[in-house]
Order: sequence, then C-alpha cells, then structure tokens
Amino acid sequence: MNEITKELLAEFKERMKLSDDEDGNLTRILSASVEDLTDKCGLYDLHTSARFKELVFERSRYAYNDALEYFNANFLTQINSLALSRAFAEMRELDATIQIYPQIK
Repeated sequence: MNEITKELLAEFKERMKLSDDEDGNLTRILSASVEDLTDKCGLYDLHTSARFKELVFERSRYAYNDALEYFNANFLTQINSLALSRAFAEMRELDATIQIYPQIK
C-alpha cells in the first residue's frame, strides 16, 4: 500500500530538484518518513491521500537537509489534523458496526 514506487521517487526528486545518483538514500528517507508518519497519524495510503503524501515529502525534505529535529514542531498542526481525522473515521466505523450488530440483552 505505501510502497515507495519509482513514480513516487521521481516525483519527490523533481520536487527537490535532485539528480538520479541518490535513489537509494532518498528511498530510505521516504520509507522512514512513511513509517514515522503512519505511527503518528494512522494508516493512510500514500498514493491516494494527498495530505499524507505532502507530509511524507515535507518530512523527507527535512531529513534530507539534516533538519529533522524541526519537522514535528513546524508541522504539528498538520500531523494532529491527520491523526484526528483517522481517529474520527475509525470511531464512525465502529459506531456503524455497533448499530448494525446491537448488543442482545
């Protein structure tokens, strides 16, 4: 689901104006960013959620530029927004399940 594809890598390299000689390093940075943000925000599909992909790219940019210690503070609002969106979606799903299968008394 959140595989770092060649297309995603090319999109990130274009955005960062990078050449082809850093593919391995960039793939590792992108993978670490997906893992970290999935842990903080919940499970999002990198290829369908523009907001999640944007955060992954931003975190990767900070990591690439050795400024990762500033990412969480600078993007706290976006991180919290995605985390809350995921939590509310899961609550709605749980609520729908409870309504479909009410407890028998």
